Amino acid sequence: MPIVLLVIIVIIILCSIRQISEYERGILFQLGKYKRILNPGWNIVLPIIQSYQKVDIRTKAVDVPEQDAITKDNVTIRINAVIYYKVFDASKAIIAVENFHYAVSQLAQTTMRNVVGTVSLDELLTQRDRLSEEICKIIDEATDPWGIKVENVELKDVKLPEEMQRVMGKVAEAEREKQAVITKSIGEKEAAANLAEAAETMSASSGALHLRTLATLNDLSSDQSNTIIFAIPIEVLRAFDGAKGKEVADFVKKLNNRE
Repeated sequence: MPIVLLVIIVIIILCSIRQISEYERGILFQLGKYKRILNPGWNIVLPIIQSYQKVDIRTKAVDVPEQDAITKDNVTIRINAVIYYKVFDASKAIIAVENFHYAVSQLAQTTMRNVVGTVSLDELLTQRDRLSEEICKIIDEATDPWGIKVENVELKDVKLPEEMQRVMGKVAEAEREKQAVITKSIGEKEAAANLAEAAETMSASSGALHLRTLATLNDLSSDQSNTIIFAIPIEVLRAFDGAKGKEVADFVKKLNNRE
């Protein structure tokens, strides 16, 4: 009889051993009441009077499905996100909420739609980091009583209606054309200023324009197919002014008399 009793006790103990992995925590209930948290390793859970439930405390990545949302400026969009969270209090995650996985997902969807409704489309497209932080803060505060810590929220994709995409494309094209015209006008202004400065420099130095003309002719002479129309520099015409001009005129007059 004692041997049979001993065998029964050994069988009960072997059946009562429960293993908790390092990344898990166990919630022990005794007669339906919460008793304590089971740490990693082997733990004794007595049949019938005790029960337990495992909770994974690793960081989880939950893909928030696409949601239809309306921005502050009444633009309908589809947006999705990914949320990273972990359980920091296993007892609250089991006792305070029925299914914390489902609860976090639903809360993330609702919060994302609400936050998107408070910003314009431009703010949504240009300030994703700020909106992600705001969504993360709201969800973290709401899930704190559940023993859940929300580590990060990232907005993955924002899909616009095709009509809005075409309108935005036209706006971007018009903006590019505007910038091109402005850049071209600035270049023309700078070129005019440089030409004026070059003309002033050449006019201050006698013969500078003639040298520049000769340099240009030298560049054109490399191609024999070019037709060169030579313009007489002003410096040559000025040679006819004053005393030198009078001597040239007298010389031409003598030539005419001889004829």
